[in-house]
Amino acid sequence: MRSARLRRTHRVSAVALVSAMTLTALAACGTSSSDDDGDGTSQPTGSTDASAPLDPKTKVTITIDCMPPTAKAAELKEWKEDVAEFNKTYPNVTIEGRSTPGQCLEPPRFTAMLKAKSQPDVFYTYFTDLPQVLSEDGAEDISAYVNDKTVPALKDIDPNVLGSLKRDGKLYGLPTSNYTMGLLVNRKLFKDAGLNPDAPPRTWDEVRAAAKKIAGLGDGISGFGEYSAGNTGGWHFTAQLYSLGGDIVDASGTKAAFNDDSGKQVAKNLQNMRWEDDSMGKTQLLKWGDLQKQIATDKLGMFLAAPDDIAYMVQQLGAKYENFGMGPIPGGKNTLAGGNSYMIKKGISSDKVKAAVAWLNFKNLTVGKGQFDWARTKADKLPVGIPQPNFWLNESKTKDDAARVEHATMPVANFKAFMDNPVPGKAEPPKAQEIYKILDNVMSGLLTNKDADVDKLLSTAETQVNQILADR
Repeated sequence: MRSARLRRTHRVSAVALVSAMTLTALAACGTSSSDDDGDGTSQPTGSTDASAPLDPKTKVTITIDCMPPTAKAAELKEWKEDVAEFNKTYPNVTIEGRSTPGQCLEPPRFTAMLKAKSQPDVFYTYFTDLPQVLSEDGAEDISAYVNDKTVPALKDIDPNVLGSLKRDGKLYGLPTSNYTMGLLVNRKLFKDAGLNPDAPPRTWDEVRAAAKKIAGLGDGISGFGEYSAGNTGGWHFTAQLYSLGGDIVDASGTKAAFNDDSGKQVAKNLQNMRWEDDSMGKTQLLKWGDLQKQIATDKLGMFLAAPDDIAYMVQQLGAKYENFGMGPIPGGKNTLAGGNSYMIKKGISSDKVKAAVAWLNFKNLTVGKGQFDWARTKADKLPVGIPQPNFWLNESKTKDDAARVEHATMPVANFKAFMDNPVPGKAEPPKAQEIYKILDNVMSGLLTNKDADVDKLLSTAETQVNQILADR
């Protein structure tokens, strides 16, 4: 799976384990000229009150995960600029960015890092990592440190996003991005098939009808695409089930809940599109990256995706922004949501925690600054106008949306249906990756076997998922 997807919540288990040396001896690339006391410890100078903002006189060094690598020249340039700007307010805070080899969050590296307690002071996570991080006692409770003085826009951050980073009312992280899934469409193929790309299908019956028309164009074109391998099939089964108001796991978190009418509706609709309509193409067992290549080359009409897939296809596959559009997930009851965040290592000094919160506020949580400086992003030839991340509400949302439109590098009107019809986000289930692996078998069975027994596939998966949940 590519890096943009790995920056969100889903990650594949089959990633090669990096060496222990990499885990314990990541090269620290300092990006500040500020002095410290030589051992990275803080020099307490300000209030001992955790809720008070960082005193600008405090001298402290903090290490921060996922500094952009040299290969991402524009992103690294912006990181360095942000450190310099931050140091105008906090001249005695040294930011040591760590640029991790490979993906920023390779699953084996992340797990080993937590177990070894070798994570940086400020480390990168997915929303779904919270249980694992807490089981390793890895993150500081930052509830007392985060308030409207230390994070002025706190009231404008979507409470559902912040809720993904809480356990028992305690806050353990601050978001850097979020996403919800919608229906990504190829505007050219929609027009060629006589469909309106500005009004993507809103129900699964409409998806089926549109897929048949697009597949009718011939030339190896598929109307709708789905995954069925590498845990991505189970991931998308979950998204489709959510869209109908269903659940993968019951409210207690101890039993599978997908072997019901909603689960059967998802399965039978896919089975019908694949075999009765022949609108999904003959090549199956697809995983992340395959559908992106198909739609980028005008061989696929639509599939479920998060908005940043579009940037990936333009930047990595040579596609054009104007060829894509998005609508809300069909069904519209709920949509799969996720995102990523930074957490703060448990046990570091109070001054370090304050410095970390101050940095995260500047870099990731201030409209018009850091990652939300859209004028700079455009000048650096990076994409502007993708509708997510967007965890803002109220005045912050109004300002940020206006800036995105003003500095857009793509036709934002293509995403109007998605933006104007938000669907409530729903988090991934517990034991998500293990469950997705099992549900891959449901998806692959449906899409590769014309005679697949839906009831048997779901019943077998239900038994296997119940065993996983019993082992929690």
